[in-house]
This record gives sequence, C-alpha cells and structure tokens, in this order.
Amino acid sequence: MTDVKGRRSYRSPVRDEARRRTQQAVVAAAARLFVERGYAAASLREVAEAAGVARPTVAAAFGSKPALLRQVLDEALAGDDEPVPVAQRPWFAPVWQAARPRDVLDAYAEVCVVIGRRAGRLFEVTRRAAGGHPEIEALWLTLVANRRAGAEMVVRRAREVGELRAGLTLDRAIDSVWVLNDPTLYLALAVDRGWSDAEYTEWLAAQMAAAVLG
Repeated sequence: MTDVKGRRSYRSPVRDEARRRTQQAVVAAAARLFVERGYAAASLREVAEAAGVARPTVAAAFGSKPALLRQVLDEALAGDDEPVPVAQRPWFAPVWQAARPRDVLDAYAEVCVVIGRRAGRLFEVTRRAAGGHPEIEALWLTLVANRRAGAEMVVRRAREVGELRAGLTLDRAIDSVWVLNDPTLYLALAVDRGWSDAEYTEWLAAQMAAAVLG
C-alpha cells in the first residue's frame, strides 16, 4: 500500500489481529452491559473497564456510543464480525433451498429463533433507548425496516415455489410475517415463559403458515 505522498505504508497482520481481538472484547463487554444495565446506564468508561482497555481505545475503535451499539447489534444478528449479510449466511441457506412454501416458512422460523436467541434482548435494549435519542431512534427504525425486508424476501421465496393463501395480497403476507418475526415474541415465550426452542420454532412456523398459506 502507498500513502497520498507515494510512500509505501506497512500493515502488520499481528497488529491487525490484535486490533480485531480488542474490538471483539469491547463488543462483547458492551453487549453484556447494555443488556444488564440498559443502554443509557452503561457508560463507555464502564465498557472499556469490562473489556480491559482504555476508554480512548473504545472511542478510537467505534467513534461513539451509538456506533458501538450498532456494531453490537450487527454482530449479534450475524454471529460474528465478518461483513457477510444475514441472508447469505449458511444458517439462512435452508430458506433458499426449500422447495415448498411451508418448507420455506419452517426454515425461516428456525432463522427467527437463531436471531431471537442472539439479539432479542439487544433489540429490546434499542427499543427502550430510542425515545429522545435521535441516533438510537434511527437505529431502531432501521432494525424495524430490516425485519420487514427479511419478511419480504421470505414471502417472495415462498411465492416462487408455490402459492400463497387465496385472496391474500403480497403486502398483507409480508406484514403478517413481519409481525411474527419480531424477536420480542421469542423473549416472551422462549425466555419469559420457558418454551424450548423446538416448541417455539414449531409454533412460529405454524402461525406464519396459517397467516400466509391458509
């Protein structure tokens, strides 16, 4: 690599890996503190202390507290820090591989469980912090929009391999799946009420099928 003056710059794989490990430690500490204490109550100083780094290190790596929350959410949804969209993850592949509409919804129910288990509490943290904080409110609205985009992908895939319920418009089908893919449902039933993941997956798939396929 060369800089703007034409001089060669040097990147050390060792330093890059150390930087990545530091960022992972900060993200893990932030995720835990945000869930335990809430977004507003968990300061960057406390996150830095929990991660074993200096506060300026956190600021240098993420820029701001809202940006850190965004990274925490991204990694919780994806499962790691690799820049690979959720829809291209191996655990999403069964949705694309399904050959019947009900199989599409069964596979998506399992995806919803994965996301609920990893990110459900962080969704709730973000929702509660959104009021009165423009950056967090914008982040929350993005999460909501992304959930609907995911529902649209799934409904369109189901329609590619079969038929939706007679008389059901595409928008209504997408809205129905969008409401049901809310991680809050996973928190209510699997976490608060103690349902097993298998029980929740079966219930969710049945609800989506009833709404979309009839």
